[in-house]
Amino acid sequence: MKNRRTARWVKGVAASAVSAVVCYGIWTSCREWAFGAAAADPDALFGGGFLELLLAGFAGVMSMPLLLWAGMRVLRERGNHLLVIVATMTWIFLGGHVVEEDTGAVPTAVFLALFAAFGGLLSAVRTQGE
Repeated sequence: MKNRRTARWVKGVAASAVSAVVCYGIWTSCREWAFGAAAADPDALFGGGFLELLLAGFAGVMSMPLLLWAGMRVLRERGNHLLVIVATMTWIFLGGHVVEEDTGAVPTAVFLALFAAFGGLLSAVRTQGE
């Protein structure tokens, strides 16, 4: 039983780490696209690049639950509701802080590592019986 829980925790850390790095990449690249769109039309009457910036945030946040779920399924783990829901809610704030406030490389790596560890803790809790 203990080996199973340890293996699940390791899988949760791995899935959370990969999801965080991919979502960070999606969010930052979409954000650069949004700023490029705003710079391309500086004479926009209202919110040049606003829609693009909104879409960048949406893509950066909404890809997280899909990636967490898919990652844990690929690793053959079920009952990941708590991980997907709580980690996604955490990513809204953590990802927003890291991406939107443009923290440096070291703080970004630390925040992503903490997110991965938190995801591992959440994955240790099964929400469906087995």
